[in-house]
Amino acid sequence: MTGAGPLAGLRVLEVGHILAGPYATMLLADLGAQVTKVEPPGGDLSRRVSDAYFASLNRSKRSVRLDLATEEGRARLHELVRGADALLVNLKPSAIRRFGLTYADLRPWNERLVCVALTGWGMDAGDDPAFDYVVQAATGVAALTGTPEGPPQLPGYSAADNSAGFAAALGLLAQVVSGRGGQIDVSLRDVMLSQLNYHAAAWLNDGTAPRRRGGAHAYYVPAQLFPAAEGHLALFITHDGFWRSLANEIGVSGFDTMAERAACREEVVAAVTKALAADTALGWEARLRPLGVPAAAVRTLPEALAGLPGAVVRAGGHRLIGSPFKVDGCEPPYDPPPGLGEHGDFVGEA
Repeated sequence: MTGAGPLAGLRVLEVGHILAGPYATMLLADLGAQVTKVEPPGGDLSRRVSDAYFASLNRSKRSVRLDLATEEGRARLHELVRGADALLVNLKPSAIRRFGLTYADLRPWNERLVCVALTGWGMDAGDDPAFDYVVQAATGVAALTGTPEGPPQLPGYSAADNSAGFAAALGLLAQVVSGRGGQIDVSLRDVMLSQLNYHAAAWLNDGTAPRRRGGAHAYYVPAQLFPAAEGHLALFITHDGFWRSLANEIGVSGFDTMAERAACREEVVAAVTKALAADTALGWEARLRPLGVPAAAVRTLPEALAGLPGAVVRAGGHRLIGSPFKVDGCEPPYDPPPGLGEHGDFVGEA
């Protein structure tokens, strides 16, 4: 028997599509909040991608279908707002204003309502399209990714959308904890710039522009992927103790301090690369982990999940990745995603 989640009793409305906003509110639902999706007549666009895609972002929610372009739809929204603690909106700024989804618009119905606007560029930056990869390109993330001699690249998942979802959930909860209603503005652009923290600080304070290093860390050496006799191994050597353990095991001498390794990056990488050719990535992982060295063989997602059966949960008929939050004494509900308008359908059929 498990207790209610820490956010039990928190009532959140969600208006949005696809990934960033729905992911933010799903995290809250996993922690016990009651989340109600306010969907347009055609539903969240992610319903058209696939059932599994929709389920991965919308488990354990309720769905109410409203047409916010009509007076009747907005009136029904205002009824929902009266009983809500927060509203998270993931639309273009012009749509947020047109549908009356800001705190200024909704304060007459609930002055303690927390309103979060999750947009691409910010509420005052216009409606230019701002999908995940566009924002990664615009903020310098893509320019940092890839090999020095190759073109810019993008990671294989929606880093900007997912990161913005976490940030929006955090901002929402911070304002709820304050006990005051108000407006929170979160943008994918600002979140990704924030995550370039030490790269930006190096440029702003020292004039050192970041550059592509093929995935190697800008400060720590060696901290990157290395080829092995079979597969690839990730190392992340952040201090001299890690280096001593690694060097002793792989048979490399010298480069005893972090400063020396940073100054001799190419020599260190060459020496480690040569040494790691003597065993497979999995073999090195098995040898280095007991020594406390941060190392992992590169796995595919199926391989990673095969070794972590507890990471997969069932939500209705779907197998999904479970909540990243482990709360003592609580188990997320993992209910199935809602059908469109399952908990209230206020749009007549055409």
